[in-house]
Amino acid sequence: MDSNSKQLLHLYTELESELHDNILPFWMNQVADRERGGYHGQILYDGSVVNDSARGAVLNARILWTFSAAWNACGRDEYLAEAHRAFHSFTSNFIDRKNGGVFWSVDAEGNVLNGRKQIYAQAFAIYALSEYYKASEDTEAIIAAIDLYNLIEKHAFDPAHNGYTEALSQEWTALEDLRLSTKDANLPKSMNTHLHVLEAYTNLYTVWKDKELKAQLQNLVIIHLEKILNQRTGHFNLFFEMDWKPASEHYSYGHDIEGAWLIRRAAMVLDNQMLLNASGLKALYMARVTLAEGTAQDGSLLNEGLHGKVTDHDRHWWPQAEAVIGFIDAWELSRESTYLDAAINSWEFIKTHFRHPSGEWWWLIDNKYTPDLSQDLAGEWKCPYHNARMCLEIIRRVPSLVSKMPFQAVNYKN
Repeated sequence: MDSNSKQLLHLYTELESELHDNILPFWMNQVADRERGGYHGQILYDGSVVNDSARGAVLNARILWTFSAAWNACGRDEYLAEAHRAFHSFTSNFIDRKNGGVFWSVDAEGNVLNGRKQIYAQAFAIYALSEYYKASEDTEAIIAAIDLYNLIEKHAFDPAHNGYTEALSQEWTALEDLRLSTKDANLPKSMNTHLHVLEAYTNLYTVWKDKELKAQLQNLVIIHLEKILNQRTGHFNLFFEMDWKPASEHYSYGHDIEGAWLIRRAAMVLDNQMLLNASGLKALYMARVTLAEGTAQDGSLLNEGLHGKVTDHDRHWWPQAEAVIGFIDAWELSRESTYLDAAINSWEFIKTHFRHPSGEWWWLIDNKYTPDLSQDLAGEWKCPYHNARMCLEIIRRVPSLVSKMPFQAVNYKN
């Protein structure tokens, strides 16, 4: 067995353990609310539960996706049982039965707190419901996912300029404040929302081969390659006016490396060779720029940059996970050893600095490797989606990448 195969096999073994022994047990045992159902909305850095905290659609959709995907990859009964719980909780609490779509947030008893229709949240619901359908073959899940797709296309698609607007009211009418969070710019279009609509449509297309969905997914790949990616810098622009005029200059290294492999995955699912060739070239371009500009000497991925320089040296949990996948994807494309080394180094950094005693990861560590205790272990934005997906992607990919495998390869369901 060659040295690359040995490295990949070692990575496979360690990430399989990370998934089954650390990440997923935390979410099943400490985040699941066994009294009221569903999942606690906030767990502090020390593991204490904030009992009456709001519960967000994005977090709960990501939990549903995670356990559905874990069952699809690994076939462990406890993951399917957790996916069933998550599906029941999500559809009972977050589906707007009157207006359609999913609410942004509810309280601990399931009462609506914020009913706005953020397209980002609708996308994650599609992503989760389509993955759950693969696991359960429950027609309610695929019907709900298709309904959400149709609502996005009806209310958020911009026929004049292409792409999707950020948000609408509970009744699907226009809003003045379109922001996904207080950190975001109040602009009508964003990289972040488009990336996750692409991700959602990719997953939906694997189970629903609809011609119009295929056309819109192809359109999203092209939007990312031609409008969102800055051809000169190799970074995604973050915010846009309605006509796609860029309205920001900062960029996010984590989104760059995540987007690189997600666009290529979409082209693969579409089975479109032209888009696959184009997305492969752009994915390598973005990976090369991310490695050169956004990766620290310790192997970590830094947070943000501007004009070729790092502006935020903090390390957030999710870009580290996406770096492992994105650099493995770049190595798979190019077989350039620098990318495999970068993926391995990123995982070594995670092991050393991000593991929390609970089994989850710290949200954020600073430039001196000190965890930020003001950030949650679980919350509206802190979820199992990125780090669990890192493990699942390695489990899925490694058997076909190594020269010889001394065990039965996992049959990962697309």
